[in-house]
Amino acid sequence: MSILVSKSSSLSILVILIFLGSIRSVYPSIDLDHYDSNTGKPVYDIDVKVLQFAQNIEHLEADFFLWGALGFGLDKVAPELTLGGPPPIGARKANLDNFTQNFIKEIAYEEVGHLTIIKKTVGGLPRPLIDLSPKNFAKIVNKAFESDLKPPFDPYRDSVSYVLASYIIPYLGLNGYVGANAQIKGYVTRRLLAGLLGVESGQDAVIRTYLYERQGDIVQPYNFTVAEFTNRISTLRNNLGKDGFKDEGVVVPEKLGAEGKSTANILSADADSISYARTPAEILRDLYVTGDEHVPGGFYPKGGNGQIAKSFLKI
Repeated sequence: MSILVSKSSSLSILVILIFLGSIRSVYPSIDLDHYDSNTGKPVYDIDVKVLQFAQNIEHLEADFFLWGALGFGLDKVAPELTLGGPPPIGARKANLDNFTQNFIKEIAYEEVGHLTIIKKTVGGLPRPLIDLSPKNFAKIVNKAFESDLKPPFDPYRDSVSYVLASYIIPYLGLNGYVGANAQIKGYVTRRLLAGLLGVESGQDAVIRTYLYERQGDIVQPYNFTVAEFTNRISTLRNNLGKDGFKDEGVVVPEKLGAEGKSTANILSADADSISYARTPAEILRDLYVTGDEHVPGGFYPKGGNGQIAKSFLKI
C-alpha cells in the first residue's frame, strides 16, 4: 500500500510539473503569483498592472459619488476595499434633488462593485490620498475659465454643480479603459474590461445627457451656461493631456458632431464616432491637474498607487 501511495504521489507531482511547464510555454509572460480569485486562473502581469492602475480612478469615483449621494464613503460602505488607504480630503454630501440623488447613488454603488471585482481578479491596491474638497474643484474650474470665479465653485452646492463636477471625472475612466484594451491579454481580464467599459460609458452618457438637457441654463451664481462649463472643462483636459483633441463639451459646432451633422454631443467621440483612448500618462496629467504625469497634485496630492503610477513618480 505504501508503495502504491508513493507511486501515486510521484505521478501527481509529475502531472503538476508538466501542467505548470505547459502554462509557461503558452503564456510565457504570466506571473504565476497573480490569480483571479473567481476562477483560480493565472493572470498576465501586464493585465494586473493595467487594472490595478484603474483602481486609482475607481477609488476616486466611488468615494466622490458615495459621499455626494449618501454623506459617507467607502470607509463605511466597504472599508475592506480601502486596504488601509487614507480617507479622502474634504468630501461631503451634496445638496441634491431626489432625481439626481437616486442616479448618483446608483453610480456610487456601481463603483463599489467595480472595485470589488477588480480587486478579486488582479489584487487590490490601497486607496491613494484623494482630494475631493470644494477648494480643489474650485482650482480646477478656475483653471478651466482662466480666471477666479467668485464665489469659488462649490461642487456640493446643488444638483447642477454636482453633476458638472461629476463631468470632470468619469470620462477619463472611460478613456482609460478604451486605451487599456490594446494592452490586456487574458480572456478573463478582457471580459472584465469590456464590462467595466460598458458601465463607465453608460455613466458618462447619463451625466452628459443631464447636462445637455440643461445646456442653456445659467450655472448659479455665475453668468455662464452649463454648455460653457462643459466646453471649458473639456478644453482644459485637452490642454493638460497634451496629446491632441480627445475631449468635447455637450454642444459642439455641427462639423464636429456625428458625421458632421449634429450639434448635440451627448456621446463624445472622434470623427468615426469611436470613443477616444488615453494612456495612463495622459490620464495622470489630467487628474493631477499639472499637465505632467511626474508631478502629483489635483485629485491625488501624493500621486496614484500601483506600479504604473509609481513608475512615473520615480523619474
